[in-house]
Amino acid sequence: MRPLEGIKVLDLSRLAPGPYGTMILADLGADVLEIEPLDWSLPSFLGVEGKSDLLAYHPFERNKRSMCLNLKAEQGRNIFYKLVKNAEVVVEGFRPGVVKRLGVDYETLKGFNPSIIYCSLSGYGQDGSYNMLPGHDLQYLAMGGMLSLIGERGGRPVIPNNFLGDYAGGGLQAAIAILAALVAKDRTGKGQYLDVAMMDGVVLLLAMEASIYFMTGTVPERGDSARMGSAPYYNVYETKDGKYITIGCIEPHFWENLCRALERDDFIPYQHDEGKKKAEIFTALREIFRTRTRDEWFAFLSQKDVCVAPVNTVEEALANPQIIHRGMIDEVNHPQAGVIKQVVTPPKLFGTQDEVIKLHSRPGEHTFDILTELGYHEHDIEELRQAGIVN
Repeated sequence: MRPLEGIKVLDLSRLAPGPYGTMILADLGADVLEIEPLDWSLPSFLGVEGKSDLLAYHPFERNKRSMCLNLKAEQGRNIFYKLVKNAEVVVEGFRPGVVKRLGVDYETLKGFNPSIIYCSLSGYGQDGSYNMLPGHDLQYLAMGGMLSLIGERGGRPVIPNNFLGDYAGGGLQAAIAILAALVAKDRTGKGQYLDVAMMDGVVLLLAMEASIYFMTGTVPERGDSARMGSAPYYNVYETKDGKYITIGCIEPHFWENLCRALERDDFIPYQHDEGKKKAEIFTALREIFRTRTRDEWFAFLSQKDVCVAPVNTVEEALANPQIIHRGMIDEVNHPQAGVIKQVVTPPKLFGTQDEVIKLHSRPGEHTFDILTELGYHEHDIEELRQAGIVN
């Protein structure tokens, strides 16, 4: 038994953030039903073209059911309202105002199910002067202050894929909010409306930097703090083979272990030096780390009680024995594409979690089953299909 079994989630979201959040809920056992448009198109893997069975590899589509439903038609909305009566959660990721125009907003759905939990996931929130401003991950990082801190001192801001805004600031925060609301509902019997903004999630990731700014009045900038590459003891160094090794010896005893391992005990008293000694240590460490390969350094320093890790490629990380040991990759047989590997949701819930991955559903694959569960007969379903209400 998985912890969220029996929880029904209706997912109206598109693109990455919402489906990422509902993927987490589905992995934890929730019955997630994706409500797709009739003109559904394949979710995009940026940079991947011409791959057959592409949907089979799409992680955000797994462990879910799919129904194609025309919400712009009254008959389609009526079907959705019937689904809402037996659901616990609705998730949407449209621009503010869209669900109201469609007639599937919180106030409307609350009339059919007063205890519904309704999560709206948007870029800047449902209110405020920016609520209608379009954007993507990059804009939320920029507006929230995160982008100004990513990159080297004096260099351009570096775009960190869409990990921080879409996933950490958006989908993950939505999943957390929904889980919290489910706990509250279990205690009070009441549902609630959840307004999750990706910009807000980005700002939360800046909690430490913001507190330092509030305390000192000093504006953090790229490369200015030890956590952003200004210190020799917490940095990335190029190795003999052109690869990179990371050192994170913040605690004094780790710094001492590193210095002794490198036979530079004379550096131990100068861990936090901000003068000429700092530049000398940086220069020396850069020269030292170029004398061995990345893997040679890791093999050596990992035995010296030093905070060290190689900068792995994605390929190397996914083959890493610790990641394999932790069960972070699962394999599933697909009838057309063969063995499909995917990264799983990480928490290990001993006692309730039974990790199972069911690969993607075809768009509308479960439409007939869902309508049958709602009491529609086969001829009724065919009439709805002919009328362009379902697919």
